[in-house]
Parts: sequence; structure tokens; C-alpha cells
Amino acid sequence: MLALDDCLLSVMDIPGVLDALVMDHLSGTVMASGGRGEAERSAPALGETLRVTMDALAGATHRGTVRIDDLIVIADDGYHLLHPVEMPFDGPLVIYVRLDLGRANLALARHQLSSITGRLRG
Repeated sequence: MLALDDCLLSVMDIPGVLDALVMDHLSGTVMASGGRGEAERSAPALGETLRVTMDALAGATHRGTVRIDDLIVIADDGYHLLHPVEMPFDGPLVIYVRLDLGRANLALARHQLSSITGRLRG
């Protein structure tokens, strides 16, 4: 099982990663961060974006529940990837990754992120 800091180091090794952080899904509190550190001040808004998206999708489905694997936003400054992770004891976490548009392979980054979070859960 990976520790949060080791998880973040592995995420930062993904080709094209500019910023990454691990945050508490409910509070938006940053638990670990790497890169330029620009994402830390946006963490509460990033967590809220994921919550609002999940609520909106749940309201639009006939079951009323939804599970998001990844939320991807493509912007001028890169790919923004929010990856929820259910932890048995720590509650829901979110890994946020900002990837360089020109250098990153989004599909490969998602695959590697899923592999890393699998080791985080144990």
C-alpha cells in the first residue's frame, strides 16, 4: 500500500504532469501536493466542481446515484483530471492532475493514475 506522499511522487512521474495534489473530497483540504503548487489555492473549488457534477448527474439518472471514474476538463492551459478514490479508513479522496496539452498522453495518464490509486488503496 502506497503512502500519500509516495502516491503523489508516482503521479508526478507520469509524462506531462505539471501539477498534482491529493485532497479530501468533502472538505477540499490538500493532503499532499507537487509541481508548481498553483493548484493548492484552487483545491476547495476543484472539490466543489466534482461534488456539483456528481449531484447533477445523479439528478439526471433514473437511479439517482452515480459513480465518476474521472472528470476531465480540457482547457487552454492543459488537461485537468479529477480522479476520485474511495479509501477504506480516510474517506473519499480526490487526486487532481494538470497535464501539458502538448506533452501528455491523456489515455496513458488515466491508465497510470488508475494503477497508482489501486496501490494506494492496498
